[in-house]
Amino acid sequence: MSNAVAALMFVGVVAYALFAGADFGAGFWDLTAGGARRGRSVRHLIDVSVGPVWEANHTWLIYCLVMLWSGFPRAFAAITTTLYIPLGLAVLGIVLRGSGFAFRKAALRTAEQRLYGVAFAVSSVLTPYCFGSVAGAVASGRVPSGGHGDAVGSWINPTSALGGVLAVVVCAYLSAVFLTVDARHQGSGVLEAGFRARTLLAGAVTGVVCLAGVFVIHSDSPRLFHQLSHRGLGLVIVSALCGIAGLYLMAVRRPFAERSLAAVAVAAVVTGWGVAQYPFLLGTHLRISAAASPGPTLWVLIAVAGVAGLLIAPSLAALYILQNRGRLPTQA
Repeated sequence: MSNAVAALMFVGVVAYALFAGADFGAGFWDLTAGGARRGRSVRHLIDVSVGPVWEANHTWLIYCLVMLWSGFPRAFAAITTTLYIPLGLAVLGIVLRGSGFAFRKAALRTAEQRLYGVAFAVSSVLTPYCFGSVAGAVASGRVPSGGHGDAVGSWINPTSALGGVLAVVVCAYLSAVFLTVDARHQGSGVLEAGFRARTLLAGAVTGVVCLAGVFVIHSDSPRLFHQLSHRGLGLVIVSALCGIAGLYLMAVRRPFAERSLAAVAVAAVVTGWGVAQYPFLLGTHLRISAAASPGPTLWVLIAVAGVAGLLIAPSLAALYILQNRGRLPTQA
């Protein structure tokens, strides 16, 4: 049962990486769009694309947190008492990001719009970096089972830095792909060409970061490197092939399943991390079975996850499908 609950929790991790990742990446392109006049069309496309779904994406984060603290309270306590700085910054980023995105639309003065826009954009980079650094800290074994680990060194280290940077560039890549398709649906050739170029750039940077990350992980986290290069190698290869195929189709301007290829590429690499981590929940010292709650609690979590899948998943699926088809109002 502990493995089943861990798998259900990790489904939420992958979903949050995909849907919220594209959401956060939009903020990165908002940050780099340029001045008010130059970046107006880009920011309008981002507002139209992100507006209807940005709050719904946090459903996955709430789901993951509930599964973690209910199903694995020992690991939850260890993570929060050690990594409270990056987690606190991530929460602050989520709040500032939502506030900036909402208030920018309501602001009447250009100066206020810029202020809220900066809050939205900067937080969109800060939050995924912090989450990535947390993942790096957990994967590299810097969170002790008893908690209260090094509050600074646990997330300021090579593997955590790699996780943070990789999270930012992956979000930018995923968002660029989604925005390219959205621009095509709106019939804007200029925006489509612009985001196609952004996709190719973000994809190339992501590839370089991944290659550099091989040496970082080999030096800083030998067990993680060994597991990724053995047990998780198949998923890493799938991620690379899907990423390359998506970039090729984007470069030759042959629209075919761009979003699906990008999503599979990201989902595969995140799942590869989970496979490499197994059977440990924290580094190499706290197993999933040892961190799990008693059996009755796990049964309740499995039941709740099943009910949530029946009630909430169809609603989210309908929301994403309608958004991808441009059927939702742009004012949302």
